[in-house]
Amino acid sequence: MTIIMIILGMSFVTMLPRVIPAFVVEKLQFRPWINQWLSAIPYAALGALIFPGILSVVPDQPFIGIIGGIIAIILALFGLNVVLVVIGAILTVFLLTL
Repeated sequence: MTIIMIILGMSFVTMLPRVIPAFVVEKLQFRPWINQWLSAIPYAALGALIFPGILSVVPDQPFIGIIGGIIAIILALFGLNVVLVVIGAILTVFLLTL
């Protein structure tokens, strides 16, 4: 019984900070520059997650990952679907490692 209460308590404490902003942020009005800054956070987080992986695709040859990342950027600038951008980058890295 104690374990169930601990699990329920931990799930509530974890869920609470995730649910509250969904209701509170909707009612707040921010200045335009704050909205612009907040909208850039997902891209910054995504870049922080992807960039180390680009450099460590082939540990001895980081330029292969960099070339794959550049190809992905070029394909994205052409407005291709995200799936096609990822496939293009993967195919580039695969061909360079042969």
